[in-house]
Amino acid sequence: VDPAEPSTVVALSPCCGPGQAEEAVAVALEAWPAWAATPAAQRAGVVFRAAAWMRQRRHELAALEVVEAGKPWPDADADVCEAIDFCEFYGRQMLRLDAGGQVASPAGESNALRYRGRGVGVVISPWNFPLAIPAGMVAAALVTGNAVIFKPAEQTPAVAAKLVEAFTAAGLPEGVLNFLPGLGEEVGAPLVEHPAVSFVAFTGSLSVGLGIVEAAAAHRPGQRQVKRVVAEMGGKNAVIVDADADLDQAVPIVVASAFGYSGQKCSACSRLIVVDSGGGGAEQLVERLVGRVQGLRIGHPKEMGVDIGPLIDSEAQGRVRSYVEAAGAEGKVVLARDDVPATGFFVGPTIVTDVAPDSRLATEEIFGPVLAVMLVDTFDEALDLANRTDYALTAGVVSRSPSHIERAVQELRAGNIYVNRAITGAVVGRQPFGGFGLSGVGSKAGGPDYLLQFVDPVTVSENTLRQGFAPGDGD
Repeated sequence: VDPAEPSTVVALSPCCGPGQAEEAVAVALEAWPAWAATPAAQRAGVVFRAAAWMRQRRHELAALEVVEAGKPWPDADADVCEAIDFCEFYGRQMLRLDAGGQVASPAGESNALRYRGRGVGVVISPWNFPLAIPAGMVAAALVTGNAVIFKPAEQTPAVAAKLVEAFTAAGLPEGVLNFLPGLGEEVGAPLVEHPAVSFVAFTGSLSVGLGIVEAAAAHRPGQRQVKRVVAEMGGKNAVIVDADADLDQAVPIVVASAFGYSGQKCSACSRLIVVDSGGGGAEQLVERLVGRVQGLRIGHPKEMGVDIGPLIDSEAQGRVRSYVEAAGAEGKVVLARDDVPATGFFVGPTIVTDVAPDSRLATEEIFGPVLAVMLVDTFDEALDLANRTDYALTAGVVSRSPSHIERAVQELRAGNIYVNRAITGAVVGRQPFGGFGLSGVGSKAGGPDYLLQFVDPVTVSENTLRQGFAPGDGD
């Protein structure tokens, strides 16, 4: 349904079960050998054509995201563009990878490092970036010579189906990519546990991700390899505003980081740590933040100029509302906008100050437009507080002090560190994205080594001092 108008049905989707999961694995296993034997340049060509297909339908795809995922137009368009970027980037990376790794070959010996697809893999994608994230995971798995079973988020099956349509139109052979919408416990779990599945690429919540890691680690009868898991599982990200920060720069950075797509980004800022020098700068920052957020436009994302749209569904709305309702007991609520549409899964932007470092607002991933503000006396305290989380995804610092910036870069515990800019919006090939700690496991999406997670390296060593070839050996 449309999150802004839940009475509007956007699409009807099948709800597959364990039987279809078993069938999908069998189909993928049958299709995989021929696809794995397809030259890398041809596989890359399929991925490039899928990117071109999406580029030609950029506005159509963005429009679908607006109504199915509740994304404002700029966010929806950015997601489509990122999906295109992923396909093109991984296609080019595969062409480089196909050249083989650099290894030494002394006289009389030829050595080569080659890469083979692992087999049949599972891609489980989220709803908040319903085209870009699955496009990246699916393209990476396909271009490296694997067959894929794609299980999309329950909330956004229509956008996911368009991705499959793109690869089908690009000439991907039948059975290499299998679309399996359904509930996680009905489809995702059997796929992860299947002995023929060689890898799982997942983006989603910490609880589901840890369950996948645990299930994939168990060896089952008939399983011939250790499953590899690539998982991105969220964050509790902080932005530090230093005592010398330019507030004209800091305010838009924080607003964009905390309230873009209503805070429904794993990279979003949910903790603002302000170094209070005692000169009134912290109070001025909060005052200006409140003023800026009060001016954000809330409404249906199909309307141009809307800044804050709905949350994805009623469950998300209820969860975020519970944090807002409890905020008064955990700090001082300086802004809690309630001027939201009567229908739809809306929650107004909320800013809470004087938040204790060990409170729920400061420690739990909210995934909504709620910002916890904490004041500290020194930059040392700011760094310590920013790192006081088991997540390690994104972090930011706004400062004019070169020494403080360098310390932040060296000491912040995060996979992506941003200096004097928003902490969301990583660009493929420019800011490879991904964290560590409880934020995930695996290499960074959009980075030069991401494809290595989907292949097995094979070393080939040949003695070149052999005594000719066998007579008549031309087969």
